[in-house]
Parts: sequence; C-alpha cells; structure tokens
Amino acid sequence: MPNTSPMTTSSDPGISTSAIMLELVDEEGNTVGTADKLSAHQAPGKLHRAFSVFLFDNHGRLLIQRRALGKYHSPGVWSNTCCGHPYPGEAPFTAATRRTHEELGTSPHMLRQAGTVRYNHPDPYSGLVEQEFNHLFVGIVRDTPRPDPEEVCETAFVSPSQLKECRSRAPFSAWFGTVLEAARPAVRELSGTTGGW
Repeated sequence: MPNTSPMTTSSDPGISTSAIMLELVDEEGNTVGTADKLSAHQAPGKLHRAFSVFLFDNHGRLLIQRRALGKYHSPGVWSNTCCGHPYPGEAPFTAATRRTHEELGTSPHMLRQAGTVRYNHPDPYSGLVEQEFNHLFVGIVRDTPRPDPEEVCETAFVSPSQLKECRSRAPFSAWFGTVLEAARPAVRELSGTTGGW
C-alpha cells in the first residue's frame, strides 16, 4: 500500500518539522524520485507530479477559489477549483478527490480524467517555480462548498464571461490559464456546447 502521509524530518533533535514529499517525474511522467515540497518549487524547480480539478455546478458555472493569504506559495490569488500534488505512490485521481474534500469540504461527482499538461511557470511574487507534469480532472459539484480557511479564503461560481471579467481585475495563479486551456476539450464535453467554455 502506498505511503499517503507526509514524511516527518528533523534537523535538530529538539525540533520536529513536517516535510510533504512530492513525486519527481521525467518528461513522459514516469516517476524518477521524490523531493520535499519546498525544494521542488525553489528555482529553477524540479519537475514533479501535480493535479488540477475543475468542477461545475448544474448551471455550467466553474467553481473557482481564492487561495488563503497564509499560503507560502501564490497566496491570495484566484485559481481553479482545486490543485495540488499526489503523495509519492498515490494515484492522481485519488489525490484530486482527497484534496478537493480537504480544501472545500465537498466531494466531486462524475470526476473524469481530462489529460495532462507539462509547464514551467515562475511565480513573480514568491520567486518559486512551478515545474509540473499536471494531471487534469473535470467533474460536477452538487454540495455547497465549506472551505477550510487555512487553504481557501473565498470561492465563487463563474460563467465564462464572469471569469473573463474576474481575470481582468484580480490576480490569478500563474498556472491557471495553462491548465484551463489544456482541460477545455473535456470541459466542453462535460458542460455542453451551449456552456460557452
């Protein structure tokens, strides 16, 4: 059974710190090792496995979230429904479902794979780098989100036109545009041709 828990490390006998481990991959997405989360994101970045989730309500609106202000990476910016990293050995689908519930207090319905995308996005605010092989998922949300304030400070359901307006006046994560475009064929299949996506 894969280890799906953070690893604990300590550089001082009297101090214990939790280091979340990520799965490093090659350009084809094959696992090649592990690294702690912070070092994987420090410039120039280490290519690692990630996931991005896009959930829609019954009206075809996308659930977006504003990342909590206390997060060390990209705090206070808007992004897709949920994104994160599988633990080493954890299936991306499992991680996407788990993390969506942890962050938003809701479980996705009809979650399906929407392909993968590889990108390199430096974050101009933190100086950290997103070197990711990202597994994309789309699905439906039926419950009212109950966000964990440590992870999410705000949520919104947006139509394509509302999203465009929001992106014109508020900062979004460096990776948002890339993952949305890569997931768009699956989004259109899910939301239908009249959804505008």
